[in-house]
Amino acid sequence: MSGPNSPFYRALLEPKIGSDFSSVVGYDGSTRQASFSVGLQGTAEEDVEKVKHIISQTIREVIATGFEEERVEALLHKIEIQMKHQSTSFGLSLASYIASCWNHDGDPVELLNIGELVSRFRRCLKEDPRYLQDKVQHYLQDNPHRLTLSMSPDQAYLEKQVLAEQEKLQRKTEALTEGDRKEIYHKGLELLEAQSQAQDASCLPALQVSDIQRTTPTTPVEMGTAGGVAVQYCEQPTNGMLYFRSMCSLNTLPEELKVYVPLFCSVLTQLGCGSLDYRQQAQQMELKTGGMSVSPLVIQDSAHLDMYEQGVLLFSSCLERNVPDMFGLWSDIFNSPHFDDEERLRVLVMMSAQELANGISYSGHMYAMTQTGRSLTPAGGLQETFGGMEQVKFMKRIAEMSDLGPVLRALPRIKKHILNPDNMRCAVNATPQKMSAAAGQLESFMKDVAGNRRSHKTTTPHIIERPVEDSDASRKLVSEVGFLPCQMKTFFPMAFPVNFVSESIRTVPFTHADYASLYILARMMSAKYLHGEIREKGGAYGGGARMGGGLFSFYSYRDPNSVQTLAAFRRGVDWARSGSFSQQDIDEAKLSVFSAVDAPVAPSDKGMGRFLNGMTDEVRQAHRERLFAVSQKELVDVASRYLGVGQQTSAAAILGPENESIKKDPSWIIK
Repeated sequence: MSGPNSPFYRALLEPKIGSDFSSVVGYDGSTRQASFSVGLQGTAEEDVEKVKHIISQTIREVIATGFEEERVEALLHKIEIQMKHQSTSFGLSLASYIASCWNHDGDPVELLNIGELVSRFRRCLKEDPRYLQDKVQHYLQDNPHRLTLSMSPDQAYLEKQVLAEQEKLQRKTEALTEGDRKEIYHKGLELLEAQSQAQDASCLPALQVSDIQRTTPTTPVEMGTAGGVAVQYCEQPTNGMLYFRSMCSLNTLPEELKVYVPLFCSVLTQLGCGSLDYRQQAQQMELKTGGMSVSPLVIQDSAHLDMYEQGVLLFSSCLERNVPDMFGLWSDIFNSPHFDDEERLRVLVMMSAQELANGISYSGHMYAMTQTGRSLTPAGGLQETFGGMEQVKFMKRIAEMSDLGPVLRALPRIKKHILNPDNMRCAVNATPQKMSAAAGQLESFMKDVAGNRRSHKTTTPHIIERPVEDSDASRKLVSEVGFLPCQMKTFFPMAFPVNFVSESIRTVPFTHADYASLYILARMMSAKYLHGEIREKGGAYGGGARMGGGLFSFYSYRDPNSVQTLAAFRRGVDWARSGSFSQQDIDEAKLSVFSAVDAPVAPSDKGMGRFLNGMTDEVRQAHRERLFAVSQKELVDVASRYLGVGQQTSAAAILGPENESIKKDPSWIIK
């Protein structure tokens, strides 16, 4: 299924019959009877039979021709990577992996013996070259137990849904007796009373704040250079894996190209490079690496609200034996990426646009929070450009373009600014035994891409170089001259029956003395007030508050209410300002905060706070001490000084169905 070399990708996505695979595809072994699904979304209704025919035809072709040996080896290499990569949720992942089979009387121990299963698979393949083809024939082609599901949009769906609900409600209310009505009313009052009562949690076993360590472990790193580029080396027990990251600054990129950066990142490793077309590139990446990715990144400065770092993060990992091959692939991407295949680009654009559109229904509250940050900080504005509703609409326009020539011409221009050693800094995490060899390979890589250096640096006028230390020295922070935060209320009409609501307030940066108090206040308000008001009483799937990036943000998720939820946010502030919470509430919030602050860090991610954010161990320890010191008085104080109406600049955003009250309110901008 996955990747451009897979049969169904070639047969279904590349002909552009649909925009992407349907939401649930592939093998599902979580049920007693396992299933395999394949399908498309974004197809024309008249193409349904055509899609069914292609699926059947592809299965027949696989049975006839089989799978390429390199394809099988690439997937086995992926399993080896998964066995060696150490994540912080390793035990939980294993438990999740075996749970379904164990629940259905399978043998969990056999499932955990992955090495033996791989060896058995290799033996079966060696003894019978048609082993996989026979499995496809038995389980897919000759299997009579199949279901075909098609869904077509109805333009009047929402209206029909509202009408059906009204009719159903009317039938039920008409059937009620006077006694039924009184009973329902009294039960409603009882429920409201029960929801408003404070629960006694003293009987539950719990940690105490005194149980938390006062200091945090330090992470030693070494600073060096490779080809004149700053490099952070972090020796870790990575189990035979090497992890490489590079932050490439966007400071020299022209402003009109920034909206293209997320698209550039998503296609850079999927168009082909050097002597490899995109299929061969995908094959080599699967055979030699644990993945190669490029993503836009906006990092708020820890000390100044109006300063930030803008860049693109390159990430890859590999087994130690494949380090030269991994850097060889990066060299080809830097030196000779393929930006001339319009048909391939169109497939990737359609998939990317579809994924962004699908993401709104799953993460609408994140889009709402990103929108509120747009007018409050310079970093928030760029984050909206890279990952907010602005990017969703931009990609929709690109997907609808008949000629992608302008996009193809923009990509090389972006590449000159981003894939440029003058704008880079790097980080390597590896075992102590292999770090020296890794440094040598990185040096060779930098020599290979030295031709990408610009003959002279061009910087935009708003770049500010400020004195920094250690790994922070290569960070190039920017500040938008004359930026003024402004209040803004934005509504996005969506074809959803529920709302995603957010309100954000501009507060203080990470190193400010009040940040810790606001951080703990957000956790306490979420658990002790907003959860009850927004979820239990309001009926939303979820809601709360969070502190980050200099913004104190409220949010609700899949919410039947909209402006009523904004009023609930305000009541939450009044609750905090009144000090209507106990020391136990504060302690529980601190425990919740420290569970995140002290969350285990995988060897692959050690030192990343320092590399990406300039967050030294000393800065982290100072923040930790401020968290311990937060008191009730300070929580009431910051709630009054920052969160009260008119105290600081705020912004609101709602994604949801048509709303008459918002239409009549001129203070809202309707997109």
